[in-house]
Amino acid sequence: MPPSQFAVNDPYDYHNATEGALPRSQSLPQSHPQGLYPERISGTSFTEKRALNKQTFLYRILPSTAQSSWTRVPNHPLNQRPHNELNYLPDQVVWPPLDIERKSTFLDGMHLIGAAGDPTTKNGAAYYFFTCGADMDAKQAFYSADGDMLIVPQKGVLDIQTEMGDMRVRPREICVVPRGIRFRVSLPHGPSRGHVIEAYSGHFDVPELGPIGSLGLANVRHFEIPKAKYQDTEEISEVITKMGGRIHKTQMRGSVFSVVAWHGTYYPFKYDLGKFMPMGSTLYDHQDPSIYTVLTCPSDKPNHAAVDFLVLGPRWMVMENTFQIPYFHRNTMSEFSSIISGGIDLTKIPEPMVGMSALNNTLSPHGLSASEVEHTMTKSLRPERVPDDTMAFVVESCYPIGLTDWAYDSAIKPNVGNKFGNFEKRFKPKI
Repeated sequence: MPPSQFAVNDPYDYHNATEGALPRSQSLPQSHPQGLYPERISGTSFTEKRALNKQTFLYRILPSTAQSSWTRVPNHPLNQRPHNELNYLPDQVVWPPLDIERKSTFLDGMHLIGAAGDPTTKNGAAYYFFTCGADMDAKQAFYSADGDMLIVPQKGVLDIQTEMGDMRVRPREICVVPRGIRFRVSLPHGPSRGHVIEAYSGHFDVPELGPIGSLGLANVRHFEIPKAKYQDTEEISEVITKMGGRIHKTQMRGSVFSVVAWHGTYYPFKYDLGKFMPMGSTLYDHQDPSIYTVLTCPSDKPNHAAVDFLVLGPRWMVMENTFQIPYFHRNTMSEFSSIISGGIDLTKIPEPMVGMSALNNTLSPHGLSASEVEHTMTKSLRPERVPDDTMAFVVESCYPIGLTDWAYDSAIKPNVGNKFGNFEKRFKPKI
């Protein structure tokens, strides 16, 4: 699959330092030759294994400590109640695409769908819708102290200004802003909507390939990293943070985005989902959906992901004598899904429903409808190509997801009523 074709060009470069400002032989010179302040941001403990260690040195015009004291923001829409007070339910639920709140910024337009775990123990995840029609203030920045934020636009283009540089993120692209890294979102081509997946546990990384070998899924070389780009000002900026599910703010002298150079292993990045190399079954049955994993984030349970981000895009389906996916299933992992464009697999979605989302919670049964089952059991099987405009994602988590009252009340419950799915009894015992 070639890279996605975008209607909007990306004007930014992607690498990691502004030439001349990066110390060559050490990270913490006594006096920087250009008068910059060295500052370190740690994504892991200093003693984490080398392959997993995430530390970055920033070289700033003014340090982040040039700030006032923090104050609580009691009425901010992102303030969250404890996750153990959410609605943990076995229902299958579906959300139509949200109307865009044209007066909201990215930050004000984030709506918590549901969550699990506890950000104060760095264990769990949270899912959000976002809709926005206005830029964040030019002198404002946000960061989450609770987790990495994986941002998935479904409609509209996001320009994301980070401490390490700028990224343009378009539908069919994703980006990750790690825990603690400050950013601002503007809208160069009008209103936008999509999702944010916040991982409290560890950090997002590409999955191990195991028996797949060295090629397949997401190639490391296709991830793009912003180039340092700084603002030199002494005007006062506002910094907003989410810590422990609560919003706080402070004022800072100078720009948040005053990083002239940086080096390290802890940084934001983006990825074009069109470059994903899918693997698949070529004879019978279906391989586990984990083969579609783009990024994964570990939990405290071995081999159980806090978040697996999967993509279902263009590919061939060639299995013989095989029931069409999604087969009936009860998964120990909760499954949250959404459609970015086109549909899901071979099913085209009506345009007004593109952007719809769904949750199948832990061990809740799910699968095709009765009419879809009839078609799937009788269709003539032949190699079929999932169309190029098809792009959907699935988020699997080892945690059951508790819904906010708003998310539960606004959801569609497909199994309401007493028709029990209208399935035909097909059993024919041998006599």
